[in-house]
Amino acid sequence: MEMIRVSSSSKPSKVAGALTSLLREHKSVQIQVIGAASLNQAMKAIAIARGYIPGGYEIYCIPSFYDLTIDDQVITSLRLNVEMH
Repeated sequence: MEMIRVSSSSKPSKVAGALTSLLREHKSVQIQVIGAASLNQAMKAIAIARGYIPGGYEIYCIPSFYDLTIDDQVITSLRLNVEMH
């Protein structure tokens, strides 16, 4: 499954374009975020991407927690499984 990492400085319109392109090809993409500001940017991107998806399809987002180990510290991130049906 393809993965996009979104940060607090990511531009939602650019993430939406990348997300739409990957969804058309793979039908399923993971978005990984760490922190509230990153989640905000990712959710805006998903909302924008809905406008790019062809008629008859819808985007579904299923969130889950995922623990990352960075420099011997465990950090909890969110993974958004985005699917097009």
